[in-house]
Amino acid sequence: MQQETLNKGWNLENSYAELPQPFYTSQGAVPVQSPKLIIFNRLLASSLGLDVESLDSEEGAQIFAGNLIPEGAEPLAQAYAGHQFGNFNMLGDGRALLLGEQITPQGERVDIQLKGSGRTPYSRGGDGRAAVGPMLREYIISEAMYALGIPTTRSLAVVSTGENIIRETERPGAILTRVASSHIRVATFQYAARWGLSTIFGHWLIIRCIDIFLMLLKLRIAIFCSFRK
Repeated sequence: MQQETLNKGWNLENSYAELPQPFYTSQGAVPVQSPKLIIFNRLLASSLGLDVESLDSEEGAQIFAGNLIPEGAEPLAQAYAGHQFGNFNMLGDGRALLLGEQITPQGERVDIQLKGSGRTPYSRGGDGRAAVGPMLREYIISEAMYALGIPTTRSLAVVSTGENIIRETERPGAILTRVASSHIRVATFQYAARWGLSTIFGHWLIIRCIDIFLMLLKLRIAIFCSFRK
């Protein structure tokens, strides 16, 4: 299915795409045959300012599968590097795509990522896919941790793809839509340092930190004003 642009309450930007190309690869998700919603986090969707009713549908399943792209999204796979199996390696999002940052009604920025969305230049021989079982497990555990007050990523939706993947055995495929405050990791800093990009990344990070500080300041002012009333 051809990827299209849709608005279902999406308010996306992708500040990561402001970095130079070595930090990421722009690409769309690899389309899947017949995505179907397995589970949809309506409460989380509402808090993000999304149109819950329109996304809890067949069309919503197409969006969460990456077959349809929300308005404002700039899908990309992030590059990073670090030590793995005792060696320093070039790593990256081998089966995930960052769609962008959803700006919520409260003015917060949260990353929206598709996990299991197909191969990228960083897949290193993998198929870029995920199975239903592990994606449902991540959904359940991340939401349980959130309910316990433990800072973590959250899960917006899981869709089945209508395609099987090969692991130890043949398993039904799935894609998880993950929500996080950021997907910047230690390996992002290691990547920037290794390839001489620390200054560029540092400037971008300072700007993002200022954005976060201003957002928190506005929130504190709003809370203070509400108590004054």
